[in-house]
Amino acid sequence: MLHPVDNFLNLGDENAFAVLARANQLAAEGKDIINLGIGQPDFKTPDHIVEAAIEALRAGEHGYTPAVGIPRLREVVAGDLKAHHGANISPDRIMIMPGGKVTMYMAITLFGKPGVDILYPDPGFPIYRSMIEFTGARPIPVPLREENGFAFSADELLSLITKDTRLIIVNSPSNPTGGVTPKGEIDKLVKGLADWPEVAIMSDEIYSRMTFDGLEHQSLSSYPELEDRLILLNGWSKTYAMTGWRLGFSVWPESLYDHVRKLAVNSYSCVNSAAQFAGIAAITGPQDAADAMMVEFDTRRKAVVAALNELPNVSCVMPKGAFYAFPNVTQTGFKAKELSSRLLEEAGVATIGGPDFGVYGEGYIRLSYANSLENILKAVERMGAFLEKNRP
Repeated sequence: MLHPVDNFLNLGDENAFAVLARANQLAAEGKDIINLGIGQPDFKTPDHIVEAAIEALRAGEHGYTPAVGIPRLREVVAGDLKAHHGANISPDRIMIMPGGKVTMYMAITLFGKPGVDILYPDPGFPIYRSMIEFTGARPIPVPLREENGFAFSADELLSLITKDTRLIIVNSPSNPTGGVTPKGEIDKLVKGLADWPEVAIMSDEIYSRMTFDGLEHQSLSSYPELEDRLILLNGWSKTYAMTGWRLGFSVWPESLYDHVRKLAVNSYSCVNSAAQFAGIAAITGPQDAADAMMVEFDTRRKAVVAALNELPNVSCVMPKGAFYAFPNVTQTGFKAKELSSRLLEEAGVATIGGPDFGVYGEGYIRLSYANSLENILKAVERMGAFLEKNRP
């Protein structure tokens, strides 16, 4: 039997895909399944974006592109960062990526090694911890607490930095909680980081255009003092319903940019050419479809939280961003993963147990409201019937 090097024994997984596979298997067996597990918009990519890719292919744009991305697309991204966040980012610091995870992979690989600490949000996207452990670095969780609306506390985060810290990962709006960290906490974090000039920060802002209740996303790209150590992660997948296009972008300090370019050359060469032309059309074209999607998400958000708060022994704070609800299930008598599993097997509702997002996820489950309002309300009704039948 062949064995990989030891690092691979530490490599984790993203359980949302395992839940998706099980849900699909049950559906194939004839069971009625409502999937609130997977985190992707249930909308079609807007037509003008699709047409841009088709036109690019017909025009012969189906060869290699620069490893860092098409120059025009990098210019468009720089303009978009300026328009939305007032950030003055040179296109020469922007890298077009095949999705968001590659930025995580590269950033953590650049800084992670045995003896090094990397701070990450918990509950948070599971790939953060998986990649940290893969490199041999120590994963240091930064708790996201319900009483703070699942925003991070700058004071708590700063208190966890030591001489061994090399990278901090933050994510707002947040997966899995939908929490949005307010500007005051961001300001406090940036000010505190002045005491730690050798620490890099990766800001995962993939849900940056998905905020509610009049909140505006506060991007770390708008702080010039972070220019020489900020890695910004963003992309098209959530805002424009383009998850399968595998198109993202990142901003890198000048000192790291060529290292990242070489990693791209050594791994995937370049991003799909037609997808990059679609990315140009997404940013420069009409935003009506993206705006309409957010209106619908807002309707679902309010409905699912109201319905969850009617369930026995369940409570749910109102998420301020993304498209996830993260209800508290500590009073149901179930551990979170057991509850999630039984809801799928017995009630036909796919959710994700909080511990799949970290140690601080116990007591919670994640619901994605990227499904029709009818299905969401039907799913919560099924959850209610299950919980009534299995009261502690």
